[in-house]
Amino acid sequence: MNTKRKIEIFSADCPLCDETVELVKQIACPSCEITVLDMKDSAVADHAKSLGVQSVPALAIDGKLAECCVGRGLDEAALRAMGIGQP
Repeated sequence: MNTKRKIEIFSADCPLCDETVELVKQIACPSCEITVLDMKDSAVADHAKSLGVQSVPALAIDGKLAECCVGRGLDEAALRAMGIGQP
């Protein structure tokens, strides 16, 4: 039985996102179904949020956010610790 691996790439159409898309396409196998999703689309953004996406580029594989993409995003405490919000 040949089942497809569903790979969703959440992109903001920036150079870093483009590099990620190209890398995934280079290493994907025939059983990988790649979809590039535009975060400017509100439905895509809602879907990304439901998966836990906090920054782009990000990947979901078979409906699960890839480990390399978990926990990234803004951290207010870390930003404040670096001096943001202080004169």
